[in-house]
Amino acid sequence: FSLKELHGIFPWLVESIFGSLDGIIVGWNLRCLQGRTNPNEYSVALDFLDPSGPMMKLVYKLQAEEYRYDFPVSYLPGPVKASIQEQVLPECSLYHNKVQFPSSGGLGLNLALNPFEYYMFYFAISLITQKNSPVTHHVSPSNSAYFILVDTYLKCFLPTEGSVLPPPSSNPGGAIPSPTPRSPAVPFSSYGMHHTSLLKRHIAHQPSVNADPASQEIWRSETLLQIFVEMWLHHYSLEMYQKMQSPHVKLEVLHYRLSISSKHHGSPAQSSYQALHAYQESFKPTEEHVLVVRLLVKHLHAFSNSLKPEPLSPSAHSHTASPLEEFKRVVIPRFVQEKLYIFLQHCFGHWPLDASFRAVLEMWLSYLQPWRYAPEKPPQSTESLPRSVSEKWAAFIQENLLMYTKLFVGFLNRALRTDLVSPKNALMVFRVAKVFAQPNLAEMILKGEQLFLEPELVIPHRQHRLFMSPTLGGSFLSSRSPAVTDASFKVKSHVYSLEGQDFQYKQMFGTEVRNLVLKLAQLICQAQQTAKSISDHSAETMASQSFFSWFRFTPSDVNGSYTGNDLDEIGQDSIKKTDEYLEKALEYLCQIFKLSEAQLTQMMMKCGTAQDENGKKQLPDCIASENGLILTPLGRYQIINGLRRFELQYQGDTELQPIRSYENAALVRLLFRLASVLNERFADQMEVLCSRDDFVGRLCRYHLTNPQLVQKIRYSPVVRDRASHNWGPRISLRFLASYRTLISLLIIYFLASWFYVGPVGCTFIILIGYFLYAVIMTFFFEGWKPHEH
Repeated sequence: FSLKELHGIFPWLVESIFGSLDGIIVGWNLRCLQGRTNPNEYSVALDFLDPSGPMMKLVYKLQAEEYRYDFPVSYLPGPVKASIQEQVLPECSLYHNKVQFPSSGGLGLNLALNPFEYYMFYFAISLITQKNSPVTHHVSPSNSAYFILVDTYLKCFLPTEGSVLPPPSSNPGGAIPSPTPRSPAVPFSSYGMHHTSLLKRHIAHQPSVNADPASQEIWRSETLLQIFVEMWLHHYSLEMYQKMQSPHVKLEVLHYRLSISSKHHGSPAQSSYQALHAYQESFKPTEEHVLVVRLLVKHLHAFSNSLKPEPLSPSAHSHTASPLEEFKRVVIPRFVQEKLYIFLQHCFGHWPLDASFRAVLEMWLSYLQPWRYAPEKPPQSTESLPRSVSEKWAAFIQENLLMYTKLFVGFLNRALRTDLVSPKNALMVFRVAKVFAQPNLAEMILKGEQLFLEPELVIPHRQHRLFMSPTLGGSFLSSRSPAVTDASFKVKSHVYSLEGQDFQYKQMFGTEVRNLVLKLAQLICQAQQTAKSISDHSAETMASQSFFSWFRFTPSDVNGSYTGNDLDEIGQDSIKKTDEYLEKALEYLCQIFKLSEAQLTQMMMKCGTAQDENGKKQLPDCIASENGLILTPLGRYQIINGLRRFELQYQGDTELQPIRSYENAALVRLLFRLASVLNERFADQMEVLCSRDDFVGRLCRYHLTNPQLVQKIRYSPVVRDRASHNWGPRISLRFLASYRTLISLLIIYFLASWFYVGPVGCTFIILIGYFLYAVIMTFFFEGWKPHEH
């Protein structure tokens, strides 16, 4: 094919591989393509899309001719799309000089992208757009072709060893030149008359590696990273977007919007109200999306940690540092930090309270531990001991303080609303506590908080400075920035650039957060008690099962009380794991926040006294009123999270309760009709007999009344009117419909036949024996009901 023909089919080929932007065309469905299920298609796709494969060779071939391809702005992330439609240029240099008006008769704005950008835009955005792909089998995201390609591209264009491989080229000169800057294609109205400086400021304060002629070799690395970050992380509301801007940019954008909103005649800009809704998008990241972002975070840590040590002489450094080394120095703070922080905040606030949050949690913990991806390894002899965090990471912790402190508070708020009896939830609490309990980490976080809280009056020469955000050439451009003179200013710059100048910081080691930790510790103690109760109950149930349980003849509680929990279906091993996780998490929390033994003992005593007399059944927190028990907010929380429960008992007419699995349905109905006839015919006589004060009256009351009903009401928050209902004396024959009773009678008749006792004689013996037993029980336990059990 000629270059002109390749240029024509390139957009079609890219869409055929990655799918259409609207998600209608699935393409090769790389996210569901796995080597285990489709080995041939899997290997062919990886070879074709490899950085040195045919597809990338085509990209570089078209790149040499400087072709451009239109990418619709409407499919960009919500904040970027709304910003461009509002004619405010985004701060990311990726969009500079690329926005174009549509051709005559066309609709919408487009980005004019070179072939490499166009290919990577489609590759990255397919993770977001192709959500409803048909899946006929279980897919492991980490084994999919898409996940492997992301890892391959990161290793190729962001290498931890060596330099970026030059692209193959047929040019006599060798490498493909990087794209040259082009004049702006859109005359943004905000930058036309008296707000021209905003565009210049955006560009001037977005130093690009491409600006240096010596950095042409890594333009693909910077472009790849910017596309991945923009497509995967740049999703949040208008308020978050404005908060990330520096104070000067926020002020000028506000002036521009006010000036534009006052011009109603023919202005293409939207009103501020419309802009608010334009920025807000319904963004729900999937678990696969989070796993891919975690892969990006882990690789960027390894990429940044592969930076060579700085020479002692600054002059030597300025001459010897390559563009790739400079890129490693600024890659995380300048390109990733802000958007990842907002992305994590969004996930912490909107992710469901279930075990799938583990993916978000591990991504967060991976970012917090760059030392795990450092080239040096700890000595093997100290493997059994916790690895202390080196002091060389203090700068990273201070410049990412909110990642440690504010997100930790967000996790605490989530943990307080989850069921910690669940092994998966207990594991998440354990993982976070273990990471923050690493030796020296809590001390460095505390030092960072102290630097942030240092009053400005102590250093007068800093008062005239501006807290510069990374997007405006602040403290993250390089370690030689003249605007950064001390660690305190770095921390303040980090916090204010992410949260704004009016941010009220909540100290991680302050009183408010410490109280949250104490609440979590109390919930951990309660969850341990609940898990122990469930374990003991399960053990007792297993021990009490008889031979007839194999035939489903084992009787259950007639009142139908529910004593189950999720752990009943998991098993004893998971209950033990839950207890281990919670015990270690509590130990780690005590190390981090210096909780004393007295505080723990007091919490354990509170949890212990909350149990009732048998040491197992815990009633939810409630208060007594004239209408019965009323749940408190704490009691409702305990029920929702499965920490405590009422014994659910049937408290209506025992003769009308549902037929149980251990009862014969036909016999239940037949015996109910027979008992109803007898009760209706002899009701007056039974009332007279039960009202007598002699032995005959006591014997009748023993058989014909149910004095236990009122006592059982205390286990459930029902009104008193139902508790005072009197059913009166009556005959109950339902116990004869129980399989246990029937099997027991058959066994007795069978054994009696061995001694040559006929059915009539055996029945007479049973009645005599039961009468003697009833007489004895009447003397000692008048209130006990044999046919209720």
